[in-house]
Amino acid sequence: MSLAFNEEQRSLKDTARDFVQANSPVESLRKLRDSQDPVGFSREIWGQMVELGWGGVIFPEACGGFDFGVKGLAACMEEFGRTLLVSPLLSSVALSGSVILYAGNETQKEELLSSIAAGELLVSLALEEGVRHNPLAIRTAATKTENGYAISGNKTLVMDGHVANQLIVVARTAGQPGDQDGISLFMVDAGAEGVAINKTHLADSRNYARIAFDNVAVSDSALLGQAGQGFEALDKALDVARICLAAELFGSIQEAFERTVEYLKERKQFGVLIGTFQGLQHRCAHMYTEIQLCKSLLMDALSALEAGKKNAPALISAAKAIISETAELITNEAVQLHGGIGVTDELEIGFFLKRARVAQLLLGDAHFHYDRYASLNGY
Repeated sequence: MSLAFNEEQRSLKDTARDFVQANSPVESLRKLRDSQDPVGFSREIWGQMVELGWGGVIFPEACGGFDFGVKGLAACMEEFGRTLLVSPLLSSVALSGSVILYAGNETQKEELLSSIAAGELLVSLALEEGVRHNPLAIRTAATKTENGYAISGNKTLVMDGHVANQLIVVARTAGQPGDQDGISLFMVDAGAEGVAINKTHLADSRNYARIAFDNVAVSDSALLGQAGQGFEALDKALDVARICLAAELFGSIQEAFERTVEYLKERKQFGVLIGTFQGLQHRCAHMYTEIQLCKSLLMDALSALEAGKKNAPALISAAKAIISETAELITNEAVQLHGGIGVTDELEIGFFLKRARVAQLLLGDAHFHYDRYASLNGY
């Protein structure tokens, strides 16, 4: 199993690096935050990303995509993490697009995925109902009616939910919270009667929303897959998004580490470069070794997923858990080693810490994934 990107994936990664460095440095996130931009990302930049093919990078060619695979998308996400690029790529393509790809019928896939790939449609997954990730703790109910279903419930932490054209709502048509059986997936128009969307603000200055569904009527055709059998497809899609988020987080911690090392080479204390202090060198050596471990875990999980290995879900959980914990270590150290200026808004290093704190929790924190890893391995 290869633990390296192939030539095509490296080329895609290089293109992503050149693009973000030229079009979306970290300063772009600062501008979006300070202007309190109602969209929360640059539609112009997103349009350019779509033109370069990233909107359909994991979709089949028959659905308007390029079929580069999750490994290709993760290669791009790593570079996007280096500049903290804000876009709907994770929410609309990696997460929602994967749900449609795994759960939808042929008509749904052709129509919806081609629209997502072309940048004509933004879709968000309305999954979470509590403060922590738990895809089985679904209380939102979808009750069968004469013409379809009526959906009622509340969702939290919906990525890009305030700008989505359509929502994939995870609801129960049977069973109790905690059951795999009974989970169904529905396409719901974001502007439908009974849908109330409220944008929320978190530390990383990204886009999230709370969404309430009050007896929202949908037709039978809104159902993705079979009623009550949506969890398998949902879990597979979540794994795609988890490893892509891990790749983004990995890119950001590499950047934070490299910026810190450069700072240690320039900052003087008592007339001496602080990078010559052995205690600080030891801390950097520790960070470097942890980053290399993360790289191996990430590539192992991506290779297993691409090869369809049975242990891919467990490896993805391992990668998300370890990278999340390493992100906390690296960003904490980065801020501390920058000294007093590290905790000010003047320096960009703080943006990496804030993004890391939220990304650590999204789609499952380390505790969730350690537990999942153990369960998948029979413990």
